[in-house]
Amino acid sequence: MAGTGFYTSCLSSSSNLGACWLVLKTHNARALPGKLPGTGMRRLAIRAEVEFVNADKAKELVEVDGYAVLDVRDKNQFERAHIKSCSHVPLFIENKDNDPGTIIKRQLHNNFSGLFFGLPFTKPNPDFIQSVKTQFPPESKLLVVCQEGLRSAAAADKLEKAGYKNIASITSGLQTVKPGTFESVGSTELENAGKAGLVTIQGKISTVLGTILVCAYIFVTFFPDQAEKLFQLAPTG
Repeated sequence: MAGTGFYTSCLSSSSNLGACWLVLKTHNARALPGKLPGTGMRRLAIRAEVEFVNADKAKELVEVDGYAVLDVRDKNQFERAHIKSCSHVPLFIENKDNDPGTIIKRQLHNNFSGLFFGLPFTKPNPDFIQSVKTQFPPESKLLVVCQEGLRSAAAADKLEKAGYKNIASITSGLQTVKPGTFESVGSTELENAGKAGLVTIQGKISTVLGTILVCAYIFVTFFPDQAEKLFQLAPTG
């Protein structure tokens, strides 16, 4: 059930005596006409709230309620995997500025986060709201998605402040979406689109080394005589 909260604000100046506003917050942004007791004409302001949903509810919003999907991730994650027929407007874009401070920050970033996790060096997209407005009018129903849920929450808040009243976001992002929930496009599953850099290679190497060590342990445990002979054949310094 949609929640509704309200508060009142009254101006006490002589030119505004009796002027009060009733401000309500609703989940579905319905217009609720009404008056405050003891005053004349009233002004009513409505502000919608962003709806945070899980992956199954998000699928229902798209397939049943007609929500359009707005992907706000960076270009790299979007290309690895995205929901088919979604629109892509990144909340952050690659920072290619060449002032001394940015160059130093970019180098530090690329030597750690970029190298190990494959994260691009970015900055806020100054044209985010305008780019969305060119594709979707304020009355549109939008499901905003990112990989972990942080960027989509920030983007949804910006859109809500810009006048969009039907906004939803997936809690914890696409990393919680199981394969097959949405029809996707890309080289990997939606839940894995955020994985890149050396950590992905390190994971594979660790798996191989772990398998070798387990096999060696089993061999030494169950075939000690053969293992001893192999150790004797090993060259010594």
